[in-house]
Amino acid sequence: MTRPFSLHLLPLAALLLAGCGLQPLYSGGSSGAVANAIGQVDIAPIEGKAGWLVTNALKDRLGAVLGGSASYRLVVRLDDQISGLGVRRDNSVTRERRTLRARYQLVDAAQGTVLLDQTAGSDVGIDVVQSDYAVIAAENTALERLSTVIADQIVARVALYARRRTQPAPQPAS
Repeated sequence: MTRPFSLHLLPLAALLLAGCGLQPLYSGGSSGAVANAIGQVDIAPIEGKAGWLVTNALKDRLGAVLGGSASYRLVVRLDDQISGLGVRRDNSVTRERRTLRARYQLVDAAQGTVLLDQTAGSDVGIDVVQSDYAVIAAENTALERLSTVIADQIVARVALYARRRTQPAPQPAS
């Protein structure tokens, strides 16, 4: 009985969303303004294993800049930490938290001005078991996951910045 009722509300919901001014971020697909802008981002080298993982994740999401003609440069500094949480009576750790934080800047390649200066971060819990190999594997898997989360956050914020820059200014009502 609830399914037919909810189907009647679907057109009403579509009308309400259409009137709110909600617009897709990547309108125009791969030839849209936002896709073109984020395709012009060169990633500065990032140190360490976490840096290598984040760089690859960013390259996957941003696309490769061909011929070195990037309009923007993305500079990322990472802070990767593991801390013990659960402690047994014998002072052994039973749970760890791996935290990856990134401070990133989007720089205009031609002028060298900082256009965007923000942070991104995430953390994950890791069970510590008796096998050292299993713990190291879990820490590495956690770092891989965190790298993709950080890359997603950075790309989303760069895309929002590109959207705001390419969006025409609102016209005053006459």
